[in-house]
Amino acid sequence: MASKNLLSETLQGLKMSKKGKIKFDPYWAERGEHILEGYKGDLGLSPNCAGVMDRLSSRPLKKSSFLCSSSGGCSPDSSAGSISDINTINTTFSAATPLKNKRRHLASPLSCKAVSDEMNSETPEADVSKVSSPVSLPAISLLSSKAMQTAGCIDRIEKKHQEKAKSALRLRQEKLVVAVADAASEQLKRFEELMELKQKQEDQSMRDMRDRETKESMVRYEKLKEEQRHRMKNLNLSQKVAEPEQQQLWEAELERQTQVDGRERLQNLHTIQVEILQLNQLLRPSSQTKTDLPPTSISSYSTRGNQLCSQVSVVVRKTAEGQFPSVEDMTMAEQALHEMRALIQLMQEEVVKAHEWKKEEQEQEEKCRKMAALQAQQDVQKKAAQSAQQKAMKKGLQNTAEDSTLKWYKELQQTAAQCAQAIEQLSTTKDAQTKKLKQELQKAATIPVSQISSNSGSQLREIFDKIDKLLSGGAVVSGGKSVSVSQHPQGLDFVSYKLAEKFVKQGEEEVASHHEAAFPIAVVASGIWELHPRVGDLILACLHKKCPYAVPHYPPMKDGTPVEEYQKILGYRVGESGVEDQDSFLKRMSGMIRLYAAIIQMRWPYISKQGSLPHGLNHGWRWLAQMLNMEPLADITATLLLDFLEVCGNALMKQYQGQFFKLMLYLKEEYLPRIEAVTSSGQMGSVSRLQEFLETALQNQQISPPKGQLSSRFWRT
Repeated sequence: MASKNLLSETLQGLKMSKKGKIKFDPYWAERGEHILEGYKGDLGLSPNCAGVMDRLSSRPLKKSSFLCSSSGGCSPDSSAGSISDINTINTTFSAATPLKNKRRHLASPLSCKAVSDEMNSETPEADVSKVSSPVSLPAISLLSSKAMQTAGCIDRIEKKHQEKAKSALRLRQEKLVVAVADAASEQLKRFEELMELKQKQEDQSMRDMRDRETKESMVRYEKLKEEQRHRMKNLNLSQKVAEPEQQQLWEAELERQTQVDGRERLQNLHTIQVEILQLNQLLRPSSQTKTDLPPTSISSYSTRGNQLCSQVSVVVRKTAEGQFPSVEDMTMAEQALHEMRALIQLMQEEVVKAHEWKKEEQEQEEKCRKMAALQAQQDVQKKAAQSAQQKAMKKGLQNTAEDSTLKWYKELQQTAAQCAQAIEQLSTTKDAQTKKLKQELQKAATIPVSQISSNSGSQLREIFDKIDKLLSGGAVVSGGKSVSVSQHPQGLDFVSYKLAEKFVKQGEEEVASHHEAAFPIAVVASGIWELHPRVGDLILACLHKKCPYAVPHYPPMKDGTPVEEYQKILGYRVGESGVEDQDSFLKRMSGMIRLYAAIIQMRWPYISKQGSLPHGLNHGWRWLAQMLNMEPLADITATLLLDFLEVCGNALMKQYQGQFFKLMLYLKEEYLPRIEAVTSSGQMGSVSRLQEFLETALQNQQISPPKGQLSSRFWRT
């Protein structure tokens, strides 16, 4: 019974399905209609059809088993007949345009799943009959190689259009960011203008309030005079009244009104007196006014305030005798009150000005004190240098770099100066279009350098490829716009110079704060240097200009050179507030030396060139030997030697081995005492750290690799 119910439900389900609703018509062939004319559902293929096609395409058609009989052999005639039948069926079904129009739907996962369900629900015997019968052959023609090729072309075109849409979306987003930034800038300008307008309105309202108070006082005065004239007129009229009773009533009313007005004026007078006394308290010398105002100003304000208080006190004393203050007395008291308010405002303004003047004077004194301290420090260093020079003359150390080193240094500076002069026209242009191009080129050169980090090797490679493409004359996208150095005759020189400046600035700021950042910046700079040697020369020139100790070179102070100018030559920053402090100076020099030490040992791993680096470890050995042949300077020599050895010591040890440790021994036993001799007791921190580093290296005969060095695993990220 259960099987019958299940059979009934199955038949009912098949009847209600889309295929179950197909109406069979024996005359469909005569009318030229399609066999599936009554079927309104979507056609689909089983996901197993791909495997069937693979097996069919991998075997010769003559040996196909599904066209042969189940007994085993196939005769040539039957094979030929099968081939002709297949061709006939393919021709018939290839003309079915509705199936071609639905090829994209046939490839969808849902359609494939429907066909798979239909095939799986049938019995194995049915599968065999379908394979061997001509009815199943239209599925083979639908997945022919041409159809599959066409579907592949359609997919590739769709993917291409998707990529174009994504690129357009990115450009639109970048333009939107720029528009939002411009809108924010404009909004900030409007806000500043609004605040300035608000300040002006407040000042104007204060002036209007003072003028209004004065006018109100004058109006009250005129009103009182008018009332007095009106009373006198009424009095004259009352005198003409014949009746004595009316005369008496009029006089009583007049007296009463006079008493009311007098009491009102008396109350106003007391209010004015209280306010004047309170304001006079503000004019008395306090701790702040004594320090901010001169004694003469304080005395003049206090004297004038006392005079105004005395004027009001005279009027008040008249009321003590039983009299009411007159209109003239009230006018005088109100004028005294207005003058007292103005006096308070003038004193406050003078206090503010005196405070600002005193602050400027203190800043000037502080600046002079710093200059004096700097001059004293320079004198001490000059004396130390002179004594060191005398010792050097006795012991054979140099005070300047070798002639060949100085010549090399001057040639690099001359190259940088020529490049700066060549791009002067582009740098100082006033043409709006050219100025816009200059800004876009500068952004295209400097922004990628700012994005260098040790996050992943793939990101670092993208940044390198972008810089290399820009220097090679290719077009790169910057700020949503395509820019190339070929757009201006000076474009390549401008980009090269700005790129060199940016690399050195990264060492001065980023590496100085984060020592591990030296290696990703150095590997990109080294790769660009190797492919574009002119950029490398400009990097060295900019580095030597900001840090002459990277030559190494100690520029002597020439006669007539100002102290601030000489500080700039030595690498100090000199601004309106004076020369930067020693700690900030040492931090910047340390960052640039660490970047230089990383560049000479790093190589871009994706360059096919062979041979040595354009500026390799041999230059590091030359720098270290030159430093040890020159007389040390207080603080700076020990700091830079330690920074250089921490970054490059391991690479030099592997390259030079025993010779390197001989140099370390000389540094510890011979050169370190010279550094201690010229270093004051308050600057011995760097000397102690250098001594500890040398003792550890010589004791272990080993220098550890620097922190942050890029490993082979990094380039696979």
